[in-house]
Amino acid sequence: MEWTRESRYKKYSEWDAETLLKLQAQATASKYQMSYHIRPQSGLLNDPNGFSYFNDEYHVFYQSYPFGAVHGLKSWVHLTSPDLVHWKNLGLAINADTKYDSHGAYSGSARVIDDKLFLMYTGNHRSKEWVRYPYQIGAIMDKDNNITKLDKPMIEPVDHITEHFRDPQLLKHRDEYFVILGAQDAETKTGKISLFRSKDLKNWQDLGYLDFTEEEMGYMVECPNLVFVDDQPVLIFCPQGLDKKVADYENIYPNMYIVGSDIRLDKAKFNTNQKALLNLDDGFDVYATQAFNAPNGKAYAISWIGLPDISYPTDSENWANCLSQVKELSIVDGELYQRPVPAMASLREEGTLVRSEEVFDGQQIVHSAASKHYELKLDLAAGQNGKLFLAANKDLSQGIEINFSTADDAFLTVDRSKAGIPFAEDYGTTRTIALPANKQLSLDIFVDGSVCEIFVNNGRHTLTLRFFAPDGNNKIAFTSDKKLQYTGTYWNMKNI
Repeated sequence: MEWTRESRYKKYSEWDAETLLKLQAQATASKYQMSYHIRPQSGLLNDPNGFSYFNDEYHVFYQSYPFGAVHGLKSWVHLTSPDLVHWKNLGLAINADTKYDSHGAYSGSARVIDDKLFLMYTGNHRSKEWVRYPYQIGAIMDKDNNITKLDKPMIEPVDHITEHFRDPQLLKHRDEYFVILGAQDAETKTGKISLFRSKDLKNWQDLGYLDFTEEEMGYMVECPNLVFVDDQPVLIFCPQGLDKKVADYENIYPNMYIVGSDIRLDKAKFNTNQKALLNLDDGFDVYATQAFNAPNGKAYAISWIGLPDISYPTDSENWANCLSQVKELSIVDGELYQRPVPAMASLREEGTLVRSEEVFDGQQIVHSAASKHYELKLDLAAGQNGKLFLAANKDLSQGIEINFSTADDAFLTVDRSKAGIPFAEDYGTTRTIALPANKQLSLDIFVDGSVCEIFVNNGRHTLTLRFFAPDGNNKIAFTSDKKLQYTGTYWNMKNI
């Protein structure tokens, strides 16, 4: 259908049930569908929201537009989990049904307050002239998952920030509440992180902008997120229009982080010894990451696998995007590591050992007929050069190509140029990371339909990508000038 403004912002009640059921069936039947990642039942999924632990289970919400693969009237969909892996979809949680969120319930966060889960999100309101007014809205969820919105916005639009004022993260620090928000300064039209303080969640003091870098953060900062990892503050955020002289990135918009030395929210100051902004994920398709500290003190993160202003091949099937698996964060020797949570292992079916095999037609075959949903762990010896192909055809002319060296000039490059239906080619088809010289390379690779997540060297790097391979491209194999030395295990993965 042709998506007009009117159709995108039509109330959910004006859509008929039969249309929604057909869209859900179409998404479920897609050959590109995921089985162990959170995905939309229909339509568009984007930012994860309200990631939290409450009432003895984990909660996450996601931005949803269920009627097509477009950005329309947004709502929140709610999921719960006992272990951060097996998720139960509870359906629509926050609808755009008040004056203050009349044109969409946008992104936000959650935290436990007084035995209830307090949600805070941006309400998108448009005037008849289509002028946007962003309101920061509060809502309370009880232990039966019933959600009640507060009568009035917690924070109204402010003069020194443009209409781009969204994605609140509600924090508690030293017996006071704080909120950080993505913002665009009205005078300079540059990206900022706005900061507010309150003692009672009702009266808010504007503390100005968080001082976390001397560099200019493009024209907008989205999805700011503060989490403590091994007692160190880590700031995660998405700058838009960032000058590439400030940070090295290739995606249309990066998802970046800074590890801090200390933070004083009351002084609006985030101190760091880190010399440059770093990519949270070194792949192609991660954005809007949300992290939180669980009651056990551990830091967990989940991301949108998708990017704003990028079209994906499943748009033609009326659905788009998914969430990443949950990753446990840690800091090792001053570096941020991301690892699969332990419960991911519960999805494994019986494993198959893989090891160095004889070369046949220039290939060392790991699996000749892999599933569309698997995990593959590999350890490759130092001093080698080669290529690993995933989702490949018989002669390896198609597939995800991972080019690597574990010798003096060690590196890893992921190339998706021949992995299936092309998309987002304006932003490159390869991503490269440097590796420690002459060291073993460990890879933990998750393939799920049209998603690939690669954890490098126990989570020192992650590279996430979407790919849309033809049916039958299911070979995993190595090529090299010499026989490669490696060991590993392959598992088919269960549906969540």
